[in-house]
Amino acid sequence: MMGVGAVTVLLVAAVAWPLMFRQRGHGSDRVQAINNAKQVGLALLEFDQEYGSFPNASTAAMVKKDTGTKLDLSGGSSNAMFRQLIAYGIQSEDIFFTRHAEGSRKPDRVLTPGFALKAREVGFSYVAGLDSWMNPAIPVMMTPMRTGTREFWMGRDFGDKAVILRLDNSVEAPVIRSSDRKVSVGNGLTLFDTGPDTVWGSGHWIDLRHPEF
Repeated sequence: MMGVGAVTVLLVAAVAWPLMFRQRGHGSDRVQAINNAKQVGLALLEFDQEYGSFPNASTAAMVKKDTGTKLDLSGGSSNAMFRQLIAYGIQSEDIFFTRHAEGSRKPDRVLTPGFALKAREVGFSYVAGLDSWMNPAIPVMMTPMRTGTREFWMGRDFGDKAVILRLDNSVEAPVIRSSDRKVSVGNGLTLFDTGPDTVWGSGHWIDLRHPEF
């Protein structure tokens, strides 16, 4: 028979364990997104060395010509942009995955036409039209964003934080503001504000591509 002390310990553990599990889940989802973002960042830099920029609408034709790929590189989603990296030789769908409120699913690891980076297998939004010669602080990839907007999803998967990859391949996890679901970068500015006091500069058009869900 267990003593009162042992029972108390078990009761405390029973109460604490679900909380510990949930907290670990939040952290692990965010850590996974951070690690995957860094891997994609390395792939983007390698692609840039070959084509002079990160994947965009104009590099798609060059990739098709150089590789002879049958993958569908058309379309305006981040899936289509990242498919150029698959065609170029990045043999992993896993690095493009993150948990996402709009219905993500783990990649099936099939890289053939019609299957490579299908809808819901990509969780990152992507800014097209960038290259490694630009301001290294410019954000190139981020998650979890609300499709069709410049706002982020708040929720338990990331503990109300965003994951942002910058051109220098650094990754940060800033808090998402509950007031407008945006990320503050200081001086009253948010991540996608443009102007002379921002990393984007004045007159920059931000070509933001979202995943397919």
